[in-house]
Amino acid sequence: MRKLALLLAALYLSAGAATEPPATLEELVERVRSERMLEKKEHAEREEKFSQARDQQQALLHEAKTRLGIEEKRSEVLRVIYEQKEREIEAKNAQLNQRMGSLGELHGVVRQIAGDMDVIIDTSLVSAQKPDRDAIIDKLAASRELPAIEELEELWHVALDEMAESGRVVTFPSLLITSAGDEIERQVTRIGVFNAVAGGHFLRYLPESQRLVEPPRQPLERYQSMALALERADNGILPFPLDPTRGAMLALLVQVPDLKTRVQQGGIVGVIIILIGLAGLLIALERFFILARLDRKVQRQMQEERPGDNPLGRIMAVYKNNPDVDTETLGLKLDEAILKEMPVLQRGLGLLSLLAAIAPLLGLLGTVTGIIDTFQSITLFGTGDPRVMSGGISQALVTTVMGLVVAIPLLLFHSLLSSRSNRLVHILDEKSAAFVAMLAEARREN
Repeated sequence: MRKLALLLAALYLSAGAATEPPATLEELVERVRSERMLEKKEHAEREEKFSQARDQQQALLHEAKTRLGIEEKRSEVLRVIYEQKEREIEAKNAQLNQRMGSLGELHGVVRQIAGDMDVIIDTSLVSAQKPDRDAIIDKLAASRELPAIEELEELWHVALDEMAESGRVVTFPSLLITSAGDEIERQVTRIGVFNAVAGGHFLRYLPESQRLVEPPRQPLERYQSMALALERADNGILPFPLDPTRGAMLALLVQVPDLKTRVQQGGIVGVIIILIGLAGLLIALERFFILARLDRKVQRQMQEERPGDNPLGRIMAVYKNNPDVDTETLGLKLDEAILKEMPVLQRGLGLLSLLAAIAPLLGLLGTVTGIIDTFQSITLFGTGDPRVMSGGISQALVTTVMGLVVAIPLLLFHSLLSSRSNRLVHILDEKSAAFVAMLAEARREN
């Protein structure tokens, strides 16, 4: 009995009773029984909830499986529809490609024509007057879609405008860059797509900056006069030099070196050749005038009997001043007089011949030094850039040309002056023989 009471007390304490302890054992038993009933009720309710939740979960699982089956059937139907649509798209694409065959070729042709037209328009002089007119051309050249009819018509209009402007002479205001680098506004006259002039000066068009530029070097004066006359004319037909290369010839004219540049390309050897040429020219001119003056005096002396101040007059004076000598002595005296006159007649001819021989040798020297410089440049920088070798090649070629240009005229002058000098010497020899013959004839008569 005691053990049962202790067990009931332990159950009561484990139940966590918050009321005051029972007074009797029966009250304790009754209280334990009631607590036990409450716990059973709670366990039953909890089991009922678990059972309901399990049924609900099974219902949800069943519903999910049902929806999964429905979606799988729907997915199968959609897959079949997708494959059918894919086949329809492939068929439509094949039909589209078949029907767009000629249009695709047209697109390629339009892009090619637009690319060619873009180059023509960008470099045309008309663009200096009408800038930004190639927007449609740039669009068509880079387009990846078929062009619209309006775009094709606009491309056609640009091409027609270019052809029409190529045959017109138009004056319009435009900004241009002078040879001094100043940007000013001038009235520019455009002759088709070939030339543009302003103030008698020819202009070049730079597509990069879309500006007209006045080159530092201009064509000959007569061409500039034609350009100025065209600018001042109101109507009529006037002569004018056209550049069919659309500015390429004018650009080459700027790059062609002038005389000063050629002399600089020749280097120190070229300067020496020029100095030799000038010295030879001065000697030739001095000899030409002196021999021409002596020739005139000799010709007049041949018509006179009184000795004058000229070579022939001095030879005649020797004859006149020695009337009593024999013919042999007179001949020797005349030879002596002729020998005295020859240095005057032949002075400078030997030096002129020497200069004519030295000039081509100096040209050859410049050629050799230029080739040496060229090979040194090749050794240092290789052959990748031709401009590195241009200096030595220019010196090699220019000095050769300069040497020949100097030597040929000097040889001609030497030949001409030698002929004149020899003719005068021949006249003196002839008259000297005539004087000896006259003395011999006079001696025989006496």
